[in-house]
Amino acid sequence: MQKRSRYAQIFDKIGYTFTDVNLFEQAITHRSAAKVHNERLEFLGDAVLGLVIAEALFKQFPTVPEGNLTRMRSTLVKGETLAEVAMQLDLGPLIIFGSGEMKSGGYRRASILADAVEALLGAVYCESGFDTTKKVILDLFQARIDVLDPNAHPKDSKTQLQEWLQGRKKALPLYEVVATEGKDHAQTFTVSCSIINSDITTQGVASSRRKAEQNAAREMLKRLTNDNA
Repeated sequence: MQKRSRYAQIFDKIGYTFTDVNLFEQAITHRSAAKVHNERLEFLGDAVLGLVIAEALFKQFPTVPEGNLTRMRSTLVKGETLAEVAMQLDLGPLIIFGSGEMKSGGYRRASILADAVEALLGAVYCESGFDTTKKVILDLFQARIDVLDPNAHPKDSKTQLQEWLQGRKKALPLYEVVATEGKDHAQTFTVSCSIINSDITTQGVASSRRKAEQNAAREMLKRLTNDNA
């Protein structure tokens, strides 16, 4: 009972109260903290999330072709969106880390936040099945589904940054890996993004170089657009 009351706020936000609080704690346990962690639940949650979102889009947009549906689904299930959901739930501070990952600020990393959301959904599925998990997912994502434009062609952050710079006849960004940490199967990349004749440099951190570059580009675009607002 004491454990359940500790997590009452997050249970209220997701609209589901775990009977097995240990299962919930596994869902928020990073691999750096224990042998029993959330990666298997993440695998399951990813699959359930993809199916629920695909079904929701199929029903809500009955005349939209497959290619557009695929792009819309990708927009909803990508790591950036899942990290936003995690921040909406204030999930980050609850994630259980090993001491090293805690010191490095793991609870702020978008990839870790996204993984925790998927693991959380996997845990709901394990305890209560598909219909309950579907309700949780739709409660969290319906507002995002409602504002989707089926004809939009979302561009990634690197493309957006490049087009923003080209439109102002500025030099293209330079990306450089400044740090690589962890073992081969669980590496973390830190990439810097800089622009010639600019004193602004941003960094992105992710589990792959490509994702780290995207994160660095997104931060650079935020800085440039805010400075020029």
